[in-house]
Amino acid sequence: MNAKSSPIAGDTTHARLVDLGRVDLNLLVAFEALMSERSVTGAAERLMIGQSAMSSTLARLRRLLGDQILVRQGRAMITTPLANALIESVSNALAELQVTLSRQVTFDPGLDDHSFSVTASDYAASALLHPLLVEISARYPNIRMQIHTVSDEVPAELLRGRVDAIVFPREAFTSFPALWGDDVRREVLYRDRYVLAADAGNRAVRPAMTIEEFSVTPYLAATFGDGRASLGDINLDVLGIPRQVEVSTSFAVAPFMLRDTPLITLIPRILATRVATAANLQLIDPPMQLQPITETLLWLRRLDADPAQAWFRDQLRAQAAKLVAAPLH
Repeated sequence: MNAKSSPIAGDTTHARLVDLGRVDLNLLVAFEALMSERSVTGAAERLMIGQSAMSSTLARLRRLLGDQILVRQGRAMITTPLANALIESVSNALAELQVTLSRQVTFDPGLDDHSFSVTASDYAASALLHPLLVEISARYPNIRMQIHTVSDEVPAELLRGRVDAIVFPREAFTSFPALWGDDVRREVLYRDRYVLAADAGNRAVRPAMTIEEFSVTPYLAATFGDGRASLGDINLDVLGIPRQVEVSTSFAVAPFMLRDTPLITLIPRILATRVATAANLQLIDPPMQLQPITETLLWLRRLDADPAQAWFRDQLRAQAAKLVAAPLH
């Protein structure tokens, strides 16, 4: 006697094979956008199509998969178990297909049009990417760079192929465990240490400044672009060194907020040296031992053999080498 098996309640396994002849690649792109935005309106804006067109696409996806994909719960839209089970595979497949279709046998930066996308901390954008952008703009007018700030979406943006590379302190990776995966390459570009910065006319600052004096001097807390504490301040917390924090702002703005104030702050040396004249800064060694910043380059393993991506990584390495070799005043 042959017994018919019945689906297990709550099982999200797709029991039937989808006819690929019915699958429009644009449906998978739309599926990824809907899963990311959790909104028809947001997905439509992301793909730059009308909301009615996205609603029609969602209806097609529902028919194709036999699943609602997005369902309303109160005022929010939530994803279904089947949609959650599919998104990683769909995103990986789209990223692999994008790499395959974009792959070039050769790459000539002097002739080929190309746009590179990189996510970086405010510090790396100012210290490393800005001088690289200046150099590339002058030598390779067909090459463009898109620079994105760090957010909670960093791992997803990289793993889904939306950015080509990340430049980020290795010490901050604990916030993004997915970046330690086997499919992500990691390479140290350079190391930098913190210096104490203050307005050039701030007479409270002197080379022999003590930790006690540091702790009672008005302090500016420099943060990452998303508001998280800097690695320098995390170092101070670990050491148990208090600060009289009066202002908090991002790395990119911090050096210029010191001018004509009694504030002091900790800034990576390379960045501080680049802006010292423009921001009218004096720089001294801090009165405590702090862990250096290890700026690290991350990219997807599957991009190893792509000649355009290999060229761009070489440009990042060369610029990092120039930073380390440049005299620091």
